[in-house]
Amino acid sequence: MEKALVLGGGGVTGIAWEIGLLAGLAEHGVDLTDADLVIGTSAGSVVGVDVRSGTGLRELYKLQTQPPGDKEIYARMSLGLTVKFVRIMLFSRKPEVVRVRIGAMALRAKTEPEEVRRRIIESRLPTLDWPPGMLQITAVDALTGELKVFDAASGARLIDAVGASCAVPGIWPPVTINGRRYVDGGIQSATNADLAAGYDRVIIIAPLASGFGAMASAANQARALSEAGARVTVIKPDKAALHAIGKNVLNPARRPAAALAGYAQAASVTDEAKRVWSA
Repeated sequence: MEKALVLGGGGVTGIAWEIGLLAGLAEHGVDLTDADLVIGTSAGSVVGVDVRSGTGLRELYKLQTQPPGDKEIYARMSLGLTVKFVRIMLFSRKPEVVRVRIGAMALRAKTEPEEVRRRIIESRLPTLDWPPGMLQITAVDALTGELKVFDAASGARLIDAVGASCAVPGIWPPVTINGRRYVDGGIQSATNADLAAGYDRVIIIAPLASGFGAMASAANQARALSEAGARVTVIKPDKAALHAIGKNVLNPARRPAAALAGYAQAASVTDEAKRVWSA
């Protein structure tokens, strides 16, 4: 029975909540780090590297509960940028057109330089080399709108693959890899759980579980996997976790509270996680 762990996007608070949840599940007897495949999108790409790095979940969780250092940058999605996203989503029915238009917006946006953003990503990662085990990191080609899946055999540096997956359009700069510019894998799907097709047991951890416009929701992708014969569950933040995360998922100051909330929530989802993950 092959198992896939899908880690979705959700900003810096999403990273913290996911790590807290994983640490809490491990302490309740469900260790998801033994997945045969780990799929990381946006925030989930950072967590995916954490999971594959061999660093203990308890240690990772402790780091997330600490106040953010001076390398983290506060960011938020402005009203103007939100309106741009909504317009693109509402007036473009074809998913590929949505992604191309969002990519074009990202390429035009004034952001910090790539090298500045790269240093922030570097500070989050426990390793700069592709770790052992199957790890897939998603991004979207800013020009074509096509999904790109990076792995150890892709020829991309790990730090660039993660940076691309986390490149929120309009806020962070697109990342250049082998002459192409890439943006956040979350504009294809918040989880890209469809990449787990063919795996028998799939747990989807989704800080942002809902779809919007042409973007597939975690629930719809989970349903498709289930209909294909997999045992699947989607874990999303509960009410307490949503309160801890707050309205701005890009606010590093909310990170400790989000991690604590994820850790606390683990108790309530342990049985469902065991049902899916255990033989």
